[in-house]
Amino acid sequence: MKPLHDKPERPDPARRSLDRLFELAEVLGTMMQRGMAEKGLTTARARVLWALFHEGPVTQRALATQLGVTPRNVTGLLDALQEDGLVCRKAHPTDRRATLVSLTDKGRSATAALRVGRDELAALLFADVPPDRLDTFTATLGLVTERLRAVGADSPE
Repeated sequence: MKPLHDKPERPDPARRSLDRLFELAEVLGTMMQRGMAEKGLTTARARVLWALFHEGPVTQRALATQLGVTPRNVTGLLDALQEDGLVCRKAHPTDRRATLVSLTDKGRSATAALRVGRDELAALLFADVPPDRLDTFTATLGLVTERLRAVGADSPE
């Protein structure tokens, strides 16, 4: 007779869930990088375009704060995006020290393509998932994301 302690342990649900999240992050990250590269974008540049799409014209400083990067970093990103014709910068109408950033027509087209890709992937992944299960999944992901952000905010860089 084998001793009980040789029996393989079934991982607890929290560890199994975290393992699945790591797997999901890896797969989504790879897909996103490939999709951005196909559109001639880096993930960082796509984040800028996405932020401008959602927020509309903003100052460079506000954009840097929103993205969690330094003003110098956002300047480099905007230089490249402006060179590609995706964003434009102009003087702020009421604050002469600020620069206002907005999408160009080409930038709006690029974000529209990103949205279409997102919508197609959402339909593919979740088309047959019952709404109540999807709501639970979405709420759980929200909770996990909030906790990860809180843990990340507490850890030294």
